[in-house]
Formats: sequence, C-alpha cells, structure tokens
Amino acid sequence: PLREPFAIALSNGLHYQELIQTKEFLVDDNRYFQDELRKTVGEEIIGADYGLKGVMDLVRQVSRQDSAVLLLGDTGTGKELIAGAIHSYSKRASGPMVKMNCGAISPSLIDTELFGHEKGSFTGAVAMKRGRFERAHQGTLFLDEIGELPAEAQTRLLRVLQEKEIERVGAHKPLHVNVRVIAATHRNLEEMVGQNTFRKDLYYRLMVFPIVVPTLAQRKGDIPALAQYLIRKKVRQMNIGFTPILSQKGLQKLQGYHWPGNVRELENAIEREIILCRGKPLDFGNLSINSVHS
Repeated sequence: PLREPFAIALSNGLHYQELIQTKEFLVDDNRYFQDELRKTVGEEIIGADYGLKGVMDLVRQVSRQDSAVLLLGDTGTGKELIAGAIHSYSKRASGPMVKMNCGAISPSLIDTELFGHEKGSFTGAVAMKRGRFERAHQGTLFLDEIGELPAEAQTRLLRVLQEKEIERVGAHKPLHVNVRVIAATHRNLEEMVGQNTFRKDLYYRLMVFPIVVPTLAQRKGDIPALAQYLIRKKVRQMNIGFTPILSQKGLQKLQGYHWPGNVRELENAIEREIILCRGKPLDFGNLSINSVHS
C-alpha cells in the first residue's frame, strides 16, 4: 500500500530537482548574456554603405542561411562586429550569440570552455558547467582566432559540426545542439593546412562562405565617419563632459596614416589624443610622422 505514495513522492522529488536545475540555468544564462550585452551595446558598423558595402552585401546574403561563415582579415578590422551583424540579420537573432577567443584560452581549458564539464570530472570541478556550444543552442557561436585552436580541439570541433552533438567533459551521453558557427582568423589557414597545423577537413567545413574584411588602409574614405563615431564613444566612456573638435589638420593626419593596427589602433589613438588635448581641437600632433604616407 505504500508503494504508490513512495512512487509519487519520488516522481515529485525528481520534477522538483529538474525545476531547480532549470531555474539555475536561467539565472546563469541571464547573468552571462547581460555581461555579453554590456560589451556590445552601442556598437555599430561604420562604412556599411561605403568601404564595407561589399562585405555588408555578403553579410545580408549569408545571414538568411545557416551556413558556416569564415571571416578573414587583419587583427583590429572589426570581424567581431561583422559576426554580430550576421547573427542580428539571421533567423537566429532572437537566440543567443556566444563568443570565444580561441587564442585567449589555455589549451588545457579549451574542452571545458567549448563543451562544458560535469561535477567531479576533474580536480576543481566543484559544479557542473555548460560550455559555449551549449549556451549558444538555437543561436550563434562566434569562434575568434580559430587558427589558434589546438589540434585535439580541432578534431572535436569537427565532430560537433558534423554530428550536431557535444559531450561535456566527464559525461557519458551526448547532448544535441543546434548552433550556427561563425569563425574568424587573421592567419592564413590554407598555408596552415599545407603545414599540417590545421585540419584540412575542418578548413573546408568552415570555408563554406568566406568573407574578407578589408583593412582600414583599404577604406580610408570611412575614416572621417569612424573618427567622429569613436570620439563620441570615447567621450561617453571617459565621462569628460565635452566633445572635442577634430581639426582639419588632425583629419588629414588620420587619413594620411597607414594604420597597421586598423580600427583598434585608430580607437586607441583617439583616446590618447583626447587625454592630451585638454579641451583643444584634436590635431594628432603625436601621430608618428614617419608612419604617415602621402
């Protein structure tokens, strides 16, 4: 006579545990995505109608599909913003966009960052952790600096792309994931394939739709709009209470410089000039004259 009440109590207990876990997942996701949102709010693509028009045309075309995209270009050209545009134009826009810089994570931590781990799966794993693939379910995973991914992780990434399944470290059953992957690199992956440092099959899996993002030197016509946007951005971030004027001489210097560090270097130069100008017009007198091209 006690069997049925015990069964009901056990079932209710399991349902309660599932609800608690679901609640913890939602709280965890909310915290994670709020952090990501704070990093990207206010970012916009300057030059979408000019120097980046060809790139944005490709972005709009591929966004409608679920194809893998490989963004190629120098460091600091804005590949992360282009990845964000692909996601926002896609049918996955209401889902998460999760990012990971493959070159910024220790090789020993790559697996747990990508695929997560179970509690107790290794020393220090005091709780279950979901990886980037699991967090990106129904959305987009942006893998920056994909050329830095270790060989073993390349093999496991290929398996996920082929089978749409992951396994947390220490788990005994796979989890289905529905994720679109956008990868980016400043390295020559074709050359790396020839040197056997990047898997050929993974290369072709990622190369479905390559987009080359031009350097700032290749789109100097965007510099006036970029400079004004970055000045406003830095004024907000630095909370200085006024917006300095960009002098004509300063603009000419910006357009004459070759910008080996691309948009990132321009942003740093503007921040430095705002600090030095003390309310005067920005003329970039400290921009290296030896680096200026006519």
